[in-house]
Amino acid sequence: MMTQCEKVLEYMRDFGSITPLDAMQDIGCMRLASRIADLKDQGYSIGRRMKTSKNRYGKNVSFAEYYLEEGNNA
Repeated sequence: MMTQCEKVLEYMRDFGSITPLDAMQDIGCMRLASRIADLKDQGYSIGRRMKTSKNRYGKNVSFAEYYLEEGNNA
């Protein structure tokens, strides 16, 4: 069975990036930022972009989108 860190890593490799909503819906991970911190502690170079979107009430909300930076050969 894969760990959440392994699932997050695989998701970023397959799709290029991951957001908290992707993590929750697609791999059942409720604490993406913690898993990203774990992966960084393991030596992975992970970048973050802040994104903005509208919520269901039409208000702007911000969230992080994480991606693997070049040079990750693990």
